[in-house]
Parts: sequence; C-alpha cells; structure tokens
Amino acid sequence: MADDALHSLLESLQTRFPDALLDSKLERHEITIEVKADKAHEVFLALRDEFQFEQLIDIAGVDYSLYGVSEWATGEASFSRGVTERTVGRSALAVKKATEEPRGRGRFAAVYHILSMSRNLRLRVRVFAPDDELPIVDSVVDIWASANWVEREAFDLFGIAFAGHPDLRRILTDYGFIGHPFRKDFPLIGTVEMRYDPERKRVVYEPVSIEARVLEPRVIRQDHRYTLNPQPAGAAKVESR
Repeated sequence: MADDALHSLLESLQTRFPDALLDSKLERHEITIEVKADKAHEVFLALRDEFQFEQLIDIAGVDYSLYGVSEWATGEASFSRGVTERTVGRSALAVKKATEEPRGRGRFAAVYHILSMSRNLRLRVRVFAPDDELPIVDSVVDIWASANWVEREAFDLFGIAFAGHPDLRRILTDYGFIGHPFRKDFPLIGTVEMRYDPERKRVVYEPVSIEARVLEPRVIRQDHRYTLNPQPAGAAKVESR
C-alpha cells in the first residue's frame, strides 16, 4: 500500500512539473526529485500548497567534487598514509584536482527533506547551485519558517548562499572564521588555531602549526573469517594478528 502511494505521488509530480524536473526516481521506498534552480521556489510553494507537504525536516548542503572517489581503498593491512593521496583536503594537488575536475550538474547542491503529515509521505528534493564559484539558490524561509536555521547551517559549512534569507550569517563556526569547513577542499587540520595569550590577556588566532598527517584508519586482516569464499576444510589458515 505504501509503495502504491509513492508511485502515485511520483507520477503526480512528473505530471505537475514537466519543465521543472531534471530527474525523478523511486528507489528503496524513497522518492528523490531534482529541480532546476530557477524553478525551485515555485516548486516548493506548490509542494506545500498542492501536495500538502506542510513541514520542512532538514536542508543538507552537499559538495559533489570528487564524488565517489576514495583514497582509502586497499586490500592490505597498513598503517601508512592514505593509499592514494587524491581526496581533497590532503594536499595542494588534491585540492587542485577537486576544484578543476568536471562534474555533471555542478559542485554544490542543497538537498531538502520535506514531510506531509496529512498524507504520511516524505520527499527528497535536490537543487544544484548554477555557479560553483558563488553557489546561490533561493531561500524557502517564506514557505517554511523552519528553513531559517538550516539554511544558515548550509551557508556556514558549505558556503551555499540562499537568496532572500532574512538573516544569512554563520551559525556554527566562530566569529571571524575563514572558509567553509565541510567543503572537500578545506584542509582537514583547518587553517587557524586559537589559544589564550596571558600577555595580551585575550584569545589570539594564529596559523595552524599541526603537521598534516593522514593515517589510514582501516586495517583489513588477511583472515579466512573475513573472506566471501572461505578456504576448504584442511587448508592452512592465516593467523589473525
């Protein structure tokens, strides 16, 4: 019954917004639609008023640079640095690769999770910012008041600006913080460190002095218990260290 309602909702959305949807799918009992940035506010208003999505649950910022790429993939136990240093935040070369590598829709997206309490349905809506250098999408504070804080959070952590927001400023990082820490080209050790200076009798900010050392946290043991095809009976076993 639940899947029937989801299929019906998906068909209704595709019919209602034929020119605004870039993608729409039902996967794992969840509907995700991708909306054009210049049509997003119009679509969200219709979702609230016509489809009874009364509540905004969350807005998540996403940085799609080097999406799906990992430097941790390895088949052997190791305590060395990253196997392949290519994920952003590890080196200058990695940052350059992440910011220049071509992507599909764009680099930054705002992902909205909304709820229809009257129909007991949930919907995920993704909106890509048209400009990677200055990512901007329309605010939905005038549609759902709860968007106020979560839009500020996405702005603070990812640098996604929301046009029309009444008070768009940082909400989690400190005063004077430079950069957006959830972007994949932001250094893992940060850019500044703070300490109390007894001579000045105040907190001071200085360039970070920590050496960047990325250790591999995952250790794969060559043990028959962790293989998909266990060794036949009588075969020599590999001791787990």
